[in-house]
Parts: sequence; C-alpha cells; structure tokens
Amino acid sequence: MTNKIIVYCDGGARGNPGPAAIGVVIFSNHSQIKSSDYQKEYSKFLGEATNNEAEYQAIIFALQKIKHLFGNKQAEKLIVEIKSDSELVTNQLNGKNKIKEKNLQDLFITIWNLKQDFKEVIFSHIPREENKIADKLVNQELNSQKGLF
Repeated sequence: MTNKIIVYCDGGARGNPGPAAIGVVIFSNHSQIKSSDYQKEYSKFLGEATNNEAEYQAIIFALQKIKHLFGNKQAEKLIVEIKSDSELVTNQLNGKNKIKEKNLQDLFITIWNLKQDFKEVIFSHIPREENKIADKLVNQELNSQKGLF
C-alpha cells in the first residue's frame, strides 16, 4: 500500500493585500494512523498578505505540518497530493507559469526545498466547490480576528 496524504489548502485575504489566513485539511491512509478515514483541520491567521501569498503559505504550512506529524523518516516514504483552488499557484508550482513577484519567488523556493523531504509532492488544481472545508477554515479564522483589523 502506498502511503499517500491528501491535503486541501486554501488561503485568502480580505483586501489584496489585507488581513489574511490559511485553511488546511489533511487526509491520510498512512499505515501509522489507526483510522483509514483520518482527517485533521488547521487554520492560522497570517496578518497582512495578498491572496497569492496566503495560498503559498497554506501549502508551506501543510508540508511542514505533515513532516512534523510523521517525522523525517516517514516523510521520505510519503506521497503528498496538495489540492488547491488557486490555478495560478498550482500552475507556478508545476512549472507552467513563471513567477514574476519576488515575494512569491521566495515562497516558491521554500516549497521547493520542503518537497525534497518527501517521496513525491503533487500539486493539483481543483474547482472551488471541492475546497469548501479549507475555504470555511480561512473565513472562520478571518472572522475570529475581526477586532484586530
């Protein structure tokens, strides 16, 4: 059995740039986890960022969290599929689009370096309707921060 992790990532900003947050949902069939229907949800407030920066930050968070959950040795055996509704970000990570913004180039390099810790990392674009849980986490996080901005 292949140990595969499926991750739904979303990032958003109210205003562009503006207050931003991420939402990450991790599904696993990893043999180390007892339940075959394992699901973990995370959200995080980022402060001020653009939508694209938030999308990248969600992917960085997800890869770091998976590495933390499973450890270095197990991470090397994992196939991670990152599903995002950001066509721009998935195209950039798959080498289809150039990255012109310096801040996104730095985030791209961070993801590229994190990819080396896994057997394989796949970036898939999905329709927004398929990313509802991660999107909900982003909005809940932003709503909880309303008094701060």
